[in-house]
Amino acid sequence: MPNTKHNNKTILITGASGQLGRCLQLALKDKQGLKVYAFDKKALDITNNEALERLFQKINPDYCINCAAYTNVEKAQSQKDAADAINNTASGAIAGLCAQNGTILIYPSTDYVFDGKATRPYSEEDAPGPINVYGTSKLAGEQAIKRELEQYFIIRTSWLYSEFGHNFYNSMVSKFSNGASLEITTDQIGTPTNAHDLANFIVGLIQKNANQYGIYHYSNAGQATWYDFAKVIYEHSPKFTDASLGATNHYATFAPRPAFSVLSKDKCIKVFGTTVPHWKESLNQLMNRHL
Repeated sequence: MPNTKHNNKTILITGASGQLGRCLQLALKDKQGLKVYAFDKKALDITNNEALERLFQKINPDYCINCAAYTNVEKAQSQKDAADAINNTASGAIAGLCAQNGTILIYPSTDYVFDGKATRPYSEEDAPGPINVYGTSKLAGEQAIKRELEQYFIIRTSWLYSEFGHNFYNSMVSKFSNGASLEITTDQIGTPTNAHDLANFIVGLIQKNANQYGIYHYSNAGQATWYDFAKVIYEHSPKFTDASLGATNHYATFAPRPAFSVLSKDKCIKVFGTTVPHWKESLNQLMNRHL
């Protein structure tokens, strides 16, 4: 049933120091009727069930945005238990507490739940088939949520970046600023997604009191290789002229990656009337502010 506790909404954000957590706090700042409690992993270990229970009892959230995640794709291959504990077990525990407290759960997930064998953008109805531990743990988290709870939004996204934290965008800016010569792979196709755009989409769901629960895909529009992504960054600033950029069709990684992981936004657009910016447009806007 819909959440109707009160007109003002209390929002709990886990993983608050990560890039999406930080973008959400900016997007929620000064919004009337929204009280935000944001906890990073030092303040809240989501694998501690007792701490979670105490927190839910104390603040009684209307929404929980569970941004806490094990996101290091490479390390997850050799740290399967750690990835599963955070992305799966703890996510299921949070979903159970949401069910007990009438809390709506928003769970950011990933394009890496798919195997990458598609030749068209993945829809929410396409069967998942993760090919690495990270994707497997996030899919298990999705399934745990669906078992525990009816009031949820699982939002799969892709290639998330911002000016915050460790991500491809910040890595490229740092390396180009230091005059690096880089070769970036062309053998994966996906969509770079500005974390600010995803945060604004999530905040929009809350402000609209959306109750069309389920799984949704949200990334920016268009598609790119990692080289395409790097090239737009490289060409943006004259201070990068001492660096050089080339393309390679192979880049060895410990964790296998889906070769194609573009997500279809048709459901988001149809259900919520969402406007989805093109990835190049959104990236250029961020660089104009940031660089």
